[in-house]
Amino acid sequence: MSFPHSAAAAARLEILASTGSTNADLRAHADDEEGWPHLSAILTEDQVAGRGRLDRVWTAPAGSALALSVLLRIPAIPISERGWIPLAAGLAMAETIAAQLPERTVGVKWPNDVLVGERKICGILAEATGSDVVIVGSGVNTAMTAEQLPVDTATSFAVEGVDVDADLLVAGYLARLDGWVSRLEERGSAVASGLREAVAARCLTLGRTVRVMLPGGADLVGEATRLGEDGCLIVTAEGSEHRIVAGDIVHLRLA
Repeated sequence: MSFPHSAAAAARLEILASTGSTNADLRAHADDEEGWPHLSAILTEDQVAGRGRLDRVWTAPAGSALALSVLLRIPAIPISERGWIPLAAGLAMAETIAAQLPERTVGVKWPNDVLVGERKICGILAEATGSDVVIVGSGVNTAMTAEQLPVDTATSFAVEGVDVDADLLVAGYLARLDGWVSRLEERGSAVASGLREAVAARCLTLGRTVRVMLPGGADLVGEATRLGEDGCLIVTAEGSEHRIVAGDIVHLRLA
């Protein structure tokens, strides 16, 4: 693999022929601030022990998907605003994918799954490591065929009929992610930085009737109306507003 644009965009870029988990690999370097500065990244096209949200297993045939993890050092971002980092990552990836799929509707299912139309092309997992480090991992379906898709609600660049430029994909994502994180750091809040407005504009969940599968097994069905100041999803059900900070979201229909 050759990623010259990505290497220029990252503070440090390691490209692995194969690995268990790029998030785990990068987490092992989190304490080495000099060797692995902010915006260091590890990527591979063969991740064999990846994880998604809620510890779900994420696997893909070698060469069919891109696994990328980025190390963010965020001491200047207020703790109250750090919940926006996964949403910023979803926004940055959606913007980057949209640049290579200009004729498709590309957006984010809250909090950070990237969809093409109604089908998932990328999943993102952000993990705090220590007090001031977040590792953001993403898995993008690049060359995966229709037969290789894990579920019928997934898609890939190949299925969409596009030969992705993986180098520009990674470089564009790194630049956009760094930009949003820098603005969050400089302005001190997602509202002041414009991040909340930008995420809301790209969020396909807002305005939908959704089912929220809450931790503990309960379900909530209502309309996803807006994003809270902390990045939570506000769902209105039976006349009451509910703050959703965690849970699986299922899009049911336009409200």
